[in-house]
Amino acid sequence: MMKTKRNFRLSEGKLEKAGTKSNCGLKKTMMLVVVLTAIVCTQVAAQGFRRENFPEGSYSPVTNINRAGYPRVLSDNSVMFRVNAPQAQHVQIDLCGIKYDMQKSEGGVWTVTTQPQVPGFHYYSLIVDGVSVADPASQTFYGCSRWSSAIEIAEVGMDDFEVQDVPHGEVRTVYYESKVDESWRPLMVYTPAGYNESKLEYPVVYIQHGGGEDHRGWMEQGRTAQIMDNLIAAGKAVPMIIVSANSNVRSRNGGMGGGYSWQGMQIFRSELLENVIPFVEKTYRVKKDRTNRAMCGLSMGGGQSFYIGLRDPEVFANVGVFSTGMFGGIQGASNFDLEAEVPGMLTDTKTFNKQFDVFFVSCGEQDPRIEYTRNIVKKMRDGGVEVRFNSYPGDHEWQVWRKSLYEFAQYLFR
Repeated sequence: MMKTKRNFRLSEGKLEKAGTKSNCGLKKTMMLVVVLTAIVCTQVAAQGFRRENFPEGSYSPVTNINRAGYPRVLSDNSVMFRVNAPQAQHVQIDLCGIKYDMQKSEGGVWTVTTQPQVPGFHYYSLIVDGVSVADPASQTFYGCSRWSSAIEIAEVGMDDFEVQDVPHGEVRTVYYESKVDESWRPLMVYTPAGYNESKLEYPVVYIQHGGGEDHRGWMEQGRTAQIMDNLIAAGKAVPMIIVSANSNVRSRNGGMGGGYSWQGMQIFRSELLENVIPFVEKTYRVKKDRTNRAMCGLSMGGGQSFYIGLRDPEVFANVGVFSTGMFGGIQGASNFDLEAEVPGMLTDTKTFNKQFDVFFVSCGEQDPRIEYTRNIVKKMRDGGVEVRFNSYPGDHEWQVWRKSLYEFAQYLFR
């Protein structure tokens, strides 16, 4: 999916390899994790009784468990990691697909300082004697198809992504019954400040995560509640409900949707239209017409939003497509035919434009998908399609997607 995808493939491959050698190898892996966890816990506890001499100008990221510990972000946005593992023979940090060899002191403490990092949220892992594990000193997040450590590099001027002294909405985890895979499945739902006290009905955004993530991504990594609280309080966005579903859904016959094609979207399309939306409209006070529904998503979720949102105009009048790879820039994506994928977009453009109040596309400026995205947007505009587009500094990463939501939300339901 992104830099962190490459990170996942590298580190997961080693993890799987280590786990298939033998029972002895598995026991060794488990022992490493247990020992490393115990060491870090001891280190964290010890830090409560002594003052660390941190590099001047460094800070502890919000993703740390111990805000008085490591890792530390330095003044140039490089990151200093420290791990106490005296029995380990080789320790690395795998950050955004780049592996850094850590150096061991006589006391068994391993340290390394990375290259400067771009602002935003980055998954990382420890590799201890060939075994990829989450760092016990970091909070963990579901990304890269596993529980991963992460580090948040602060960006100056992005206070709208932080908790502020404004009225706060709520994020709830609720469960609905899926008839697609015959199970109870989770949703995370943001309701704006005042929802519980009012009797008003609200417009709804159905927001989709990327590959290797799930329904937690937008609410945790994406900071949806913070962004929406601040926008609404400033009068830059209307109060709205945001629903984050897990699109990693299997059909009752064992099939699983996927791939950038209309056919590949059908399983999740059924889940969304037949299960998720009816549940939301039964459970929450929402406006039930197309003009008050939006669909958006990042990467894989951007492809879902493109196909489902644009090919179901009777359901959605607002569509946001963030950093999708279907236009190009990823393996298997080439020669994207707009008219074939969304019939009428170029041959009956006047009707297409009337169907959508907002059609928004975005991408990171360092993302391999950016030139393909710019080219397809130009083709749309040359054909008369009314599409908004913006790009932001960054690769295929959460800071770009936070900015995408921040902008998209301001256009909606006006």
